[in-house]
Amino acid sequence: MSVSPGLSTHVLDTATGLPASGMQVRCERRDGPAWKEAGAGTTDADGRVKSVLAAALAAGVYRLTFATGAWHAARGSKGFFPSVSIEFEVSDAGRHHHVPLLLSPFGYSTYRGS
Repeated sequence: MSVSPGLSTHVLDTATGLPASGMQVRCERRDGPAWKEAGAGTTDADGRVKSVLAAALAAGVYRLTFATGAWHAARGSKGFFPSVSIEFEVSDAGRHHHVPLLLSPFGYSTYRGS
C-alpha cells in the first residue's frame, strides 16, 4: 500500500499505553526568520492526525507544537511540559512524513516514522 505525500502525527501516552486523543497540534513552516502557520489538527480516538497540513507538503523546515499541558489538565493530571515542539526538515516533499510523539508526564521522545 502506498502512502501519499504529506505530514501526519501520532501521540501515544506511554504512562497508560493508550493513544492521546483530543490533543491540539499546530504545524508551522519556517519562512526566513519567521514561522508561518501551515495547518493544525486535533488527535483522533487513535491519537492520530492524519493530515496536519492545510496545503501540499513542500521542502523546508517545519515545527509541530503539541498542546501537552492543556491535554494533561483536561484529564485532571499535570505534566512537566506545557507544550512540546518538534522541528524537522523536509528535503523530499514527494515522500510521506510521519512524526510521532511518545509522551509521559515528565518526558517525551520522537522519531521519524513511516
